[in-house]
Amino acid sequence: MLVLVSFKPVPGDYYKDAVSTLRTSVLKEAAWALNQSPVTITATSCPRSAGGLHDFYSEGDYWWPDSKNPLGPYLQRDGLTNPQNFTAHRLAMIRFSRIIGALASAYKITHDKKYARQAVIHIKAWFIDTATLMSPNLQYAQAIKGIATGRGIGIIDTIQLMEVIKGIEAMLSSGVIDTDTLNGAKNWFAQYLTWLTTHPYGIDEMNAKNNHGSCWVMQVACFAQFTENQEMLNFCRNRYKQVLLPEQMAADGSFPLELKRTKPYGYSIFNLDAMATICQLLSTPDDNLWLYKTPDGRSIQKGIEFLYPYLADKGKWPYAHDVMYWNNWPVAQPALVFGTIAYRNNTWLNTWKELEHQPRNEEVIRNLPVRHPIIWIN
Repeated sequence: MLVLVSFKPVPGDYYKDAVSTLRTSVLKEAAWALNQSPVTITATSCPRSAGGLHDFYSEGDYWWPDSKNPLGPYLQRDGLTNPQNFTAHRLAMIRFSRIIGALASAYKITHDKKYARQAVIHIKAWFIDTATLMSPNLQYAQAIKGIATGRGIGIIDTIQLMEVIKGIEAMLSSGVIDTDTLNGAKNWFAQYLTWLTTHPYGIDEMNAKNNHGSCWVMQVACFAQFTENQEMLNFCRNRYKQVLLPEQMAADGSFPLELKRTKPYGYSIFNLDAMATICQLLSTPDDNLWLYKTPDGRSIQKGIEFLYPYLADKGKWPYAHDVMYWNNWPVAQPALVFGTIAYRNNTWLNTWKELEHQPRNEEVIRNLPVRHPIIWIN
């Protein structure tokens, strides 16, 4: 039996506020999801991949052909996405995440089992059906032509699977997700968790000093919770307190390594969302990360307080503008709704309500893994 170990601060009316805000858009998206057939990574392939049919493959976003040597290794142009790179597997995973997130949210709102029945079809296709499943590793993610067949940095692509897990958890009460399907999904994530925590790519990503290190902890925490891996849950809590906060956050609540990038606004938002999601996943009554502060006062609350004025009014942003997608941020960032529940800050909630809840830009969707907050809160 699945036992959920995460602590959710008592939301009062905040859950009702979220449902009221999202109900129309959730039911519309769920109506779309009800008519979608599974599309897993086996539906497309790339001749540049060193893996097989069941191996996830993606290419480094900021790598481009060398104009002086078109057949040679690619060159990096930080912050500038190459539209010719292979993204079909990433898009399929995002689509999967959107489908499960929408179906699970609609189930929580209506308790109609038809949403859970449709979700089971997709869950089986991705994790159980031997003809269509994805191998539980990211050996070939974020490859670079002429340089690498895969990299640890590619592990960030599976942040999309968190809402699949939260969706499964949200629909367990329906009784529709049978034991074989649940155990099959748990077995897949247990294998992937082992790979994430033992393969050199996983170790590299864990040790990343910026948002990639945050996203490793966020993913591992979510997958460990689903597979009831208490050892890894404890590891992630300690890493948040001992590594992420003290090494990534400045005294004022900013993220200096993100501010140095060519997209400082988007990356700062992304890292704040990741850390807030870690707190949402890992907080317990005895170890509440929302209340945790480093000895010198760094905390997730300080992080939200630093960035909030620029989410409410981007025109006040005092740093460089992002080289791409500047006009597409912010949207309804999960740090605001999670932070509202933790700290009872209605100002943050009101801003969250007013921001875009159904972004269409692919880059924004990719960097917004929490798109269905209803399945994350009680």
